[in-house]
Amino acid sequence: MKTSPFAIWLRAARPKTLPLALASIMTGSALAYWNNHASATITLMAFVTATLLQILSNLANDYGDAVKGTDNDDRLGPQRAMQSGLITQEAMKKAIGINIVLTMISGLILVFSSLHQTMDIIGFIALGLLAIGAAIAYTIGDKPYGYRGLGDISVFIFFGLLGVAGTYYLHTGHLSSALFLPATACGLLAVSVLNINNLRDIENDETCGKMTLVVRMGGDWGRKYHAVLMATSFTCLAIFSATQIHSLVGWLFLLAGPFALYHVISVLRAPNGEAIRPMMGTVVQCALFINIFFSIGLYLSI
Repeated sequence: MKTSPFAIWLRAARPKTLPLALASIMTGSALAYWNNHASATITLMAFVTATLLQILSNLANDYGDAVKGTDNDDRLGPQRAMQSGLITQEAMKKAIGINIVLTMISGLILVFSSLHQTMDIIGFIALGLLAIGAAIAYTIGDKPYGYRGLGDISVFIFFGLLGVAGTYYLHTGHLSSALFLPATACGLLAVSVLNINNLRDIENDETCGKMTLVVRMGGDWGRKYHAVLMATSFTCLAIFSATQIHSLVGWLFLLAGPFALYHVISVLRAPNGEAIRPMMGTVVQCALFINIFFSIGLYLSI
């Protein structure tokens, strides 16, 4: 059966991972709205830019892992575009280049429509370039940091601290120490998604020399680490709600608690990567639902 070029590239973009990028924008925008400084234009452009960055990261990851041989028949995850032969190395490089240009255009529109101080503009342009570089260097190059166990900290920073706080700053023009708690929660939830991916592929990654944090700590500790990530994210949101929102609607994120608890128990009981495989969609849903319910709570608490 023939597959259309659109379907091939859509699969390469990995649309199921896009909520991971959008969650931090949603949370940062909700926090800005909670402080009466929200802009629909800024939110929309931030969503577009974050989506392009996530797609860039996915394409670069597809390219880097395929070139290094990590995407192979022993890998338990879904077959990637280059691994399957549907996209050539040159075509993927070209797509990455086009995506970089689109990301830069979107990011510049976002920055110049949101900020007015020269230093703020320069600072955010620098952060944008850093984010693009991080997306590429995760698996591409002679010393990709994703192969050295540094992926978790990168995801935490870009999908948590910078994603939430940066979005909030674009809306409001200032930062608050209270942002640290929801930003940390959002970052840890993003790391939990990466952790499931790494737990699933732990054996193949170790064989191929991809020394993720899970490979370094081992599968048993990797599953316990996952429980800590999820529990700490709920704790951060609980502290924020108790100290900042002072309303029952601020606890709406707990509606996702039973779903998250069932997921964590399943991960702790999973004997191997094959058992972990179906949990990727579940952890993405967990992270998204927690952020959605928390954001709704912020909107309703005003």
